[in-house]
Amino acid sequence: MKTITSRDNPLFKELKLLATSSQARRKAGRSLLDGVHLCQTYLEQVGMPPLCVVGEGSVMLPEVTAIVERCEAGRVQCVVFPDALYNTLSQVENGIGLLFVVDTPQTAVPGKLARPAVLLDNLQDPGNLGSILRSAAAAGMEEVFCSKGTAFAWSPKVLRAGMGAHFALRIFENVDLQTLVASAQIPVLATSSHASRRVYDLDLSQPVAWLFGHEGQGVSESLLAAASEKVSIPHLGPVESLNVAASAAVCFFEQVRQKTLSP
Repeated sequence: MKTITSRDNPLFKELKLLATSSQARRKAGRSLLDGVHLCQTYLEQVGMPPLCVVGEGSVMLPEVTAIVERCEAGRVQCVVFPDALYNTLSQVENGIGLLFVVDTPQTAVPGKLARPAVLLDNLQDPGNLGSILRSAAAAGMEEVFCSKGTAFAWSPKVLRAGMGAHFALRIFENVDLQTLVASAQIPVLATSSHASRRVYDLDLSQPVAWLFGHEGQGVSESLLAAASEKVSIPHLGPVESLNVAASAAVCFFEQVRQKTLSP
């Protein structure tokens, strides 16, 4: 591994920009995977990254050593930074000093909505988005479509919350959800606290697309009108609605429950 100690090094400057600027990550088409779990999951589900970066204090940790050796065997460039420099790249406090620089997947939006999917309309919070991706992957969803106003799916916060779910899903961003819903060949189910039909009343044994909206405003009126069905999640306590990530998990795993009960 090559050791870099200068803040003026061109590679360090490039990485610092990627670590601190969402605009720079989008322009470069690169994302940062921070920590052993994300890096290990990437190796297992995607393959070798373009670059592996290690903090000097973590070089000898067994879990880091195993990943670095695997990367070097795959001819991946591996570099070491002193911890003071590495810590300016990482957003994880007291984490293990390992990160991958990877190419952000660029996938063309399919012409029709035909596979189990999640549609996210103007979802703002990175933690909610990451949690939804994690639940979606666990529930066997295949595609996630994010509207233009939705948080960037490959930001560091979303990646950490997703815990590797990104690599099990096809994620599409800046999608015109109105056009996508119009193309749907499977039912599109929109969650709404005002819907009279409960999620538990639906037949979810077949593929569907779930539509979730903004944390405060919910799904837009135009998308609600275009959806095949509006559904609610009943609750007993004195609260107006569930957090969107919790709502998504309830919907996904009610579908899992029905599928696993089907003959």
